[in-house]
Amino acid sequence: MERAEPRKELYVGDTGLMVTLAFWDKSFTENILYDKLLADRLPANLGYVYENLVAQMLRSAGNELYYYTWPKDDRHNYEVDFLLSRGAKLCPLEVKSGSYSSHASLDAFCQKFPSRIGERYLIYTKELRKDDNTLLVPAYMAGLL
Repeated sequence: MERAEPRKELYVGDTGLMVTLAFWDKSFTENILYDKLLADRLPANLGYVYENLVAQMLRSAGNELYYYTWPKDDRHNYEVDFLLSRGAKLCPLEVKSGSYSSHASLDAFCQKFPSRIGERYLIYTKELRKDDNTLLVPAYMAGLL
């Protein structure tokens, strides 16, 4: 069996700069994507922006940032956006940029390592609530975990 290379996530320390670099598509006067983003009218998945924001909040609260991915099938992977170490337990954390509908990677990770799981979190854009074993946390509260 061939061993896969480890995957890494990259975050930018300045989210405003990251958004500007990611969406700066034309000269300043013609920048349509950037204008739509600033006006909250961009029809795009902004998951990576939320992941970057959460990474900053977690890191500024003193957390080390860990990422985990593994094959789902021949063409797809599961991924857990962040793993927080809490003593002998891991707290997996998945970030969603919109209203959540499922958390398959989070569920699969918890089934794969059940004895090592502490609290499990989903960071999203709605109100604080509990869904079975998962604590759903508004994005602005990520730094409190």
